[in-house]
Amino acid sequence: MVCQMELTSHLLTGSQFDCASTNEMVLAEGLIESTANHSLTLFDRGFYSLGLLHKWQNTGVERHWLIPMRKGTQYKVLRKIGRHQKLIELTTTPQSRKKYPNLPETMQARMLTRTIDGKERTILTSMVDPLRYPSEDIVELYEQRWEIELGYREMKQVLLQNHYTLRSKRPEMIRQELWGILLAYNIIRYQMVKMASKIKGIYPNQLSFTSCATAIINWLYTASLNSAGNIPKTLEHLQEIAEHYVLPIRRTERVYPREVRSKPQKYARKKCQSALN
Repeated sequence: MVCQMELTSHLLTGSQFDCASTNEMVLAEGLIESTANHSLTLFDRGFYSLGLLHKWQNTGVERHWLIPMRKGTQYKVLRKIGRHQKLIELTTTPQSRKKYPNLPETMQARMLTRTIDGKERTILTSMVDPLRYPSEDIVELYEQRWEIELGYREMKQVLLQNHYTLRSKRPEMIRQELWGILLAYNIIRYQMVKMASKIKGIYPNQLSFTSCATAIINWLYTASLNSAGNIPKTLEHLQEIAEHYVLPIRRTERVYPREVRSKPQKYARKKCQSALN
């Protein structure tokens, strides 16, 4: 599955999923047509493909991309833009040009380097104009990509209640179940956008998803008990109490290295016994 999310609201704007043998690059191409014009898409490092990025950039109007530079990437410096940024030229491979007929032999990108917490980070972007797109916040902007991981966590932990597998057994039913989860998530998030609009200076991703989801789901359960004329009034009350669900400011000094979580064992481990003569 590949999803596209608007980061400040956590609303899903598109999703593509298929069998495990389908490459994520192929799924990502299915999101190009639905991507909004005058937008910036933050890509994970694993989506580094000049063919995909070129097609993304040249479909529609002002569809920019931002991605960390892969280690060992070969490039040619065209000119230095500033102290920590350069305009570079990337050479595409014959295999990529065969797969993407409109892909040129070379394409330009803007490379920005910044040292954050003692670690040098290099970002590539299609926003090559330094006057129109200042560099101060571009590198730090990539950290906002992790908002989509929070969205996945909200779906897995709250909506799926930490279940490791889906209930369906057949492929067509699994697709139906996945679409149901995505639609249910977007319905809750859309209502959270309405709730956040009642609070000045608050974005929807600053509201507690768990608390808001509980309140919205409870409202849906009890909506049938009210007359049709009272439903707008109860919904307005739900939006007015949104200030109670505002999360505290995130702490940026905490660092959690990525680790693999061990899966729970279904059976108890057998104790090995040995003897020496």
